Amino acid sequence: CTLMSQLNLPDPEKISEFLREAAERDILPLFKQLKDHEINDKESGEIVTAADIRAENRLINSLTKVLPKSTTVGEEEVSGDKSVINRLTGEAPVWVIDPLDGTRNFSKGKDRFAVIVALCLQGETLMGWIYNPIEEVVVIAEKGQGTWENGQRVSLSKPPKIEQMRGSVSKRRYDRLKELANQENGILPADMVRYRCVGMEYVDLARGILHFAEYGILKPWDHAAGLLIHAEAGGYSAFTKDDSPYKAGPTVRDHIIAAPDQSSWRSLKALLDVLQYAA
Repeated sequence: CTLMSQLNLPDPEKISEFLREAAERDILPLFKQLKDHEINDKESGEIVTAADIRAENRLINSLTKVLPKSTTVGEEEVSGDKSVINRLTGEAPVWVIDPLDGTRNFSKGKDRFAVIVALCLQGETLMGWIYNPIEEVVVIAEKGQGTWENGQRVSLSKPPKIEQMRGSVSKRRYDRLKELANQENGILPADMVRYRCVGMEYVDLARGILHFAEYGILKPWDHAAGLLIHAEAGGYSAFTKDDSPYKAGPTVRDHIIAAPDQSSWRSLKALLDVLQYAA
């Protein structure tokens, strides 16, 4: 990769330690211990907790010291100043940070949350990390070097047929798929879920526990690391509109499907495309 050769990439394990430290110091001490004043609404309709803010500040401080001249795009940074997102289109390497993915789960005492970090350069994701603090599992990918879970290589096996697949789609999509399948005796995946923690979904996509996912709003801190992790495990993803791959940048409102391989992707696209035209 020509862009990667321009950078002296950091030791992936060192970055993993930063994620663990943020979780241990800023996130886990507040799990099931949040006070009302430590949970606030954002303009977007989402919420932010003291854990999000503290963890992001720690990660920004740690990550920028490791890679000279790098900058950051943190979810909470962008919430405070929307122009921060434009750093992704600049010349400097960018640490894209979701300090606490699954904030609403976290605030309700549900243990499905993660810390996500990606290293991007001019829209290309070079490295990605997803850390599950409850299970102490870190999944790492480096472009061209595969996906690794706690030091073990993660690779997807041959996918099942669509009717045996487990996938992640929005509730609206799920309801419509069921309705059409009932009307037309059509194909329906075996199970469809939504974790409300996209980082955990990407980990399970790389493991083959989830076979596919469809997303319609792509914020870089949610998807840059996960799509690389999925791809390096052998998965395939593309936007349904023009079959183009994801690039890290400002939020995109368009449908992308992550699938075990290109053949499955085409079949899933055909299935989901039916919903666009169904009466």
